[in-house]
Amino acid sequence: MIAPRIFSMLSPISAQGSSSSGEDAAKKAYGSGHFGEWMEDEFSLPAYRYTCNQINDPKAVTEVTPGIFAATEHVHQIGNDRIIALASNYGHVRVRQDEGSPKFLNDYVPENYQFGGGFGYLADGQEFLTTFYSESAKGFDRIFGIGYFRKRVVSETYTVDQVISAPFGDDPVLLSQVTITNHGKSPAELRWIEYWGCQNYQFSFRSFIESWSGVGSPLELRRQFSKRFANNFQQVDGGLLGAKNFLGRAPEEDAAWQRMKAALAAHPTNFVGTIGESAPDASFEDLTPPAMFLVSLDAPADGFATDGKAFFGAGGALHPDGINRELNKNLNGAGDDSAMLLERRVHLKAGESQTLYFLYGYLPHGTELEPLVARYCKSAATAWKNSSAEWKKRGMRFSVGSEPWIERETIWNHYYLRSSLTYDDYFQQHILNQNGFYQYVMGFQGAARDPLQHCLPFLFSDPEIVKSVLRYTLKEVRPDGSLPYAIVGHGVVAPLVTDKSSDVPLWLLWTASEYVLATRDKAFLDEEIPARIAQKAGPEKDTVRNLLARCFKHQVEQVGVGKDGIVRMLNDDWNDGLVAIWAAKYFEECVEQGISVLNSAMSAWVFDFYARMLSCAGGNSGLAAQAKQSAETNREAARKQWTGKWLKRAWLGPTLGWLGESTLWIEPQPWAILGGITTPEQGRALAQTIDELLRGPSPIGAMQMNHGPDMLTDNAFAAGTSCNGGIWPSLNQTLIWALAGIDKGMAWDEWKKNSFARHADQYPEMWYGIWSGPDTYNSIVNKKPGETLNNPYFHGTDLPVLNLHSHACSLYSASKLVGIEFLEEGLAVAPELPVQTYKFEASLVGVSKSMGAYEGWYAPSQAGTWTIKINLPKEVISRITKAEVNGKSVDLEKSQDGLQLQGRSEPGQRLRWRIS
Repeated sequence: MIAPRIFSMLSPISAQGSSSSGEDAAKKAYGSGHFGEWMEDEFSLPAYRYTCNQINDPKAVTEVTPGIFAATEHVHQIGNDRIIALASNYGHVRVRQDEGSPKFLNDYVPENYQFGGGFGYLADGQEFLTTFYSESAKGFDRIFGIGYFRKRVVSETYTVDQVISAPFGDDPVLLSQVTITNHGKSPAELRWIEYWGCQNYQFSFRSFIESWSGVGSPLELRRQFSKRFANNFQQVDGGLLGAKNFLGRAPEEDAAWQRMKAALAAHPTNFVGTIGESAPDASFEDLTPPAMFLVSLDAPADGFATDGKAFFGAGGALHPDGINRELNKNLNGAGDDSAMLLERRVHLKAGESQTLYFLYGYLPHGTELEPLVARYCKSAATAWKNSSAEWKKRGMRFSVGSEPWIERETIWNHYYLRSSLTYDDYFQQHILNQNGFYQYVMGFQGAARDPLQHCLPFLFSDPEIVKSVLRYTLKEVRPDGSLPYAIVGHGVVAPLVTDKSSDVPLWLLWTASEYVLATRDKAFLDEEIPARIAQKAGPEKDTVRNLLARCFKHQVEQVGVGKDGIVRMLNDDWNDGLVAIWAAKYFEECVEQGISVLNSAMSAWVFDFYARMLSCAGGNSGLAAQAKQSAETNREAARKQWTGKWLKRAWLGPTLGWLGESTLWIEPQPWAILGGITTPEQGRALAQTIDELLRGPSPIGAMQMNHGPDMLTDNAFAAGTSCNGGIWPSLNQTLIWALAGIDKGMAWDEWKKNSFARHADQYPEMWYGIWSGPDTYNSIVNKKPGETLNNPYFHGTDLPVLNLHSHACSLYSASKLVGIEFLEEGLAVAPELPVQTYKFEASLVGVSKSMGAYEGWYAPSQAGTWTIKINLPKEVISRITKAEVNGKSVDLEKSQDGLQLQGRSEPGQRLRWRIS
């Protein structure tokens, strides 16, 4: 277990220093890095104690473009199933809300007297404390926790302990809990002023496109757009309610947009194409943002104000001019310098403490304020504790006795993944956006393959989340079976060239098939799904079964095959940059004639898996046979691309020819092993080659390609970055899966290499990669290894955290380490790992190893009798003498590669097995 450290027992940390000396570093938990240390909080959950003084510590600086995040700003995510908040090391919090379009409700713009929110001020008329970070404070503790951000600031006389938390569940609220302690010798008359800002910042893809016309950066255009809204405040019981009215667009902004549309229609780029007409109810931006509120829960507010400029004045957030004045109870703060400020008066005796509670949030359509507030008035005092208890019992657990950091990281990854859920009211589903740089900086939800990857770990713990993401994606299926590459704003298909991709339906077929096989929820296939993408032709709704068949038909007939029977590339496959970068000068030729060995290798596995699901579900024997035949056709075509060491990557057309003849590209290789393209001998040789060229040289996971002739050296995507030889969790989860069937030791090593703990150990002076990360790291080929992509076109360092691949891939690949595979008749596991003991635990399935025994369970949603295939090395099989199913001894059925057991499960009653 993680050594418990209770926050309330911590001594204050000097804001002038940092716990980063060599001696202190040696005492930290593994994977803590330079900026703080991992700990266990009072709820026995992992948390990160952030100790860096980012203002004076040069290691805190990240190379960023002037934008929404500062060079020394490091953020932590607070969230539940509806709301996301980004907690800054500076103490403020920005709240994201997605209905209407993704946006921040409270931007951080000091020049507009907007400072995010989630902090406040304690004043007694002589001195004041603030939970906005100040390097001059005597003590300032910051804890990044599961579902919360905790700040404690201490002076000679007072302590303020503030917790901003997102209550577990689907409520669009944050709770601010403020405990004030008077440790002076005299009674004190105190004021607490709670602050939340009001300026929205929409992650507008329209602004991103407009910026190319030279009228301003996306940041500037988005903030200009935010000024086109007026605030209207009203006093409500306990606090304030604020609404926004759209004033219309500035004429010059509309003109710039029309110019950009005309320019792209005439000359599409290799990234953005023609901007077509969207559905009538779709839009790039939200013109009717939801109302926001701030209320005092435990007692009435003693004062309020809405004029941020008047309160902050020249002193700003650290020394507001209005700190010693009563709030003016004025509701006229209509401009872009508006604020929501509530005052509470507190009388404390010497040594006395009091806790205040505030509720901040927004009102989705149809949600009423009074019942929401009433619920939290009753539960405020226990909400944080109850929320932590919910997080503690949810999700997947993977623990290894000899390496306790693994359990910590698994719990943390589950939290970060689930707390990234938001609600898309256009598709009326919860969605796991890729987030990170793509959403917060570029402003789009894509690619469509990504939410499907991100939801896979929830197969084991929260299948309803998987079903929500599937419904979201199924609503995007077009009449021809294709899927949009990305969605922006409120249901707008992103006008990207990559929209003509060749692989996206494969990911839907994979995820839907795995959902049905894992849960046995066959009824889902007959659920009717309404179409939500603009339809030129096609039914308004269709069944899941038919929509999947439409996607399969699209892959086989419309994507089709090209040279050598290999699946066509079109504008992109998984590697969105391959055609645009390697074939930039011959783009049209490549799109017309290019082929992707990756697509064929992946199709071989996905089509077989789809056929397996159809056979299990029944009623589609003809389609299942067709899918199996298509899998075999792809398998045979891909086999012919074996170079003697690996599979080729892609053929870009007659002018450019082949990629992957003399350079090892990782993308198709794991699928070749998984899909039976390689022989067992070839698979073992391929694994060794990957180890030699891609894995062995890299301390933090396999590189996407080796330093060979295909790696570009004269491109903005520098060697060793991104799709030019970077390190990708999305690719390495499939590699781990493939290696687990060949060499468990190598797979285990690769899984650990891709962890946050390993990145923090190898690159401790880099803040990202400790508690969250990007979708790609630079490899050792690059002059800045361990960092992320930052070039003129893609400033990934502007927000190098919160990308869900960095959390989801570790969780899903852990299930593949222990060999979990869903079959028509049940489940297969390969439970041997090169450790003495471990446990993989989730509500659907569990697998564990102890001294002399292996055991597990399976609990699908439907009752049934299931076969459990247990694949083990021969020397282990020879030692197995006992087997139990549901507590009763059974006869052993041994085969060359494992054992087979049968047993029954019922809803609420697992099928349990044990061998020893």
